[in-house]
Amino acid sequence: MIKVIAEIGWNHCGDMDIAKKMIESAQSSGANYAKFQTWSTKRLKSGEWDSDGRREIYQKAELSKEDHLKLKSFCENLNIEFLSSAFSVPDAELLVEIGCSAVKIPSFESRNKELIAYCNENFSTIIMSCGTSTFDEIEESVGLINKADLYLMHCVSVYPGEYNEANLPKMNELKKLCNKVGLSDHIEGVESSKIAIGEGAVILEKHFTIDNDLPGRDNKFAILPKQLKDLTDYIKNRSLMLENLGLGFNDKENNSRLNYTGRFNG
Repeated sequence: MIKVIAEIGWNHCGDMDIAKKMIESAQSSGANYAKFQTWSTKRLKSGEWDSDGRREIYQKAELSKEDHLKLKSFCENLNIEFLSSAFSVPDAELLVEIGCSAVKIPSFESRNKELIAYCNENFSTIIMSCGTSTFDEIEESVGLINKADLYLMHCVSVYPGEYNEANLPKMNELKKLCNKVGLSDHIEGVESSKIAIGEGAVILEKHFTIDNDLPGRDNKFAILPKQLKDLTDYIKNRSLMLENLGLGFNDKENNSRLNYTGRFNG
């Protein structure tokens, strides 16, 4: 089964009511996971985010332990899996503490050996994006994972991406490292994800929102519920069409077979 991650991330900007509405929309649109991001701005280093307003957004969108528990419980009640990205070992420790069995390692931490090793020991499932890393670096990181079930996600960390930057053939090389490969997709819309399925993606991640006019960069290019539903419907219909029904003709063809064959003399 192809899995779909609705990457809510920090699109809620700290508003738990909005976060819950996003979870509800993700679930009703067919997503398997509602994903958030786990961090502490107390440990955030200095960077370009100090001058472009992102530090203030990070502070506002930071989830407390209590927030995590509330969102996780809300997901469980709606029968959608809670998932979050860990950016450091302390973040991963918090996710272990609240009972998460799966974790997302974002592209920027795909070379963080300490974090990867910790996640391998403490989670049953690791979903790791590998944008910004060389193939050799990805191979080295994958080599650290020998206990957890791994999904390896091709990613181009450009926001938003373009079709001519997607580099989907790289997925075939990643399959040499992991038998479950997917796409963390930053191209606007969902057609790119559909194309990735044809290249063997078994898991897809799309930035998700309920309103493109909400604050923050990610809300601007995130897909809406209607688009997410379009993607999950496509996956369902594709699965139906690929079901092997054998080499005979369909029973519903019986009338045509009996009454239309040879209906014209001569």
